[in-house]
Amino acid sequence: MEIRKSDSAVVLIDPQNDVLSESGANWGAVGASVTENRTVENMERLFKAAKAGGFEVFISPHYFYPTDKGWKANGPLEADEFRTGTFARSGMLSLAGFENSGADWLDRFKPYIDDGRTVVVAPHKVFGPQTNDLILQLRKRKIDKIVLGGMLANMCVESHLRELIEQGFEVAVVKDATAGPRHPVWGDGYRAAMVNFQFLAHATLSTDEAVAAMA
Repeated sequence: MEIRKSDSAVVLIDPQNDVLSESGANWGAVGASVTENRTVENMERLFKAAKAGGFEVFISPHYFYPTDKGWKANGPLEADEFRTGTFARSGMLSLAGFENSGADWLDRFKPYIDDGRTVVVAPHKVFGPQTNDLILQLRKRKIDKIVLGGMLANMCVESHLRELIEQGFEVAVVKDATAGPRHPVWGDGYRAAMVNFQFLAHATLSTDEAVAAMA
């Protein structure tokens, strides 16, 4: 997979406090994996390399609005997200309470995301990009190769990977710019994702390799 700024872009999923900050609602489940992988540091390295190399950057965020509490068919992780208030926003058209909330960007990422060039797409509502406009935004810019990172490895990242592949994109997953939850019954989400990334992605790269490819 050849990564070129003419047809390649960086897509980062859920660079948000609830999954990347020690004070986030999900730190108990993901903190060990985030720390071991140096996920925050490696995501920032991808931001820096993309901006320096002239690559477009897309953010696929996850938000829940008060009306989403009317959902009646939720999987176990979705149910837990509603219970903990993960990615909660006050409303689709309001930023009240957003600043420094769990749904807000990690502070160290804000200079890259709020630079007027990064494309923040509509929120994905479950795990994959089928419920947002990521594919449209990529197609409109004639992007067909993706460098993919963010959270969570076995949920939103894998779901984005699968849909992007089905849509005809080439995808390189950056294995240490992501992390996964650990659960005493369900298992280690990061390890599960690493198996599937190897089977599915066109490339599974370290951050070092991804940064070098964008240089």
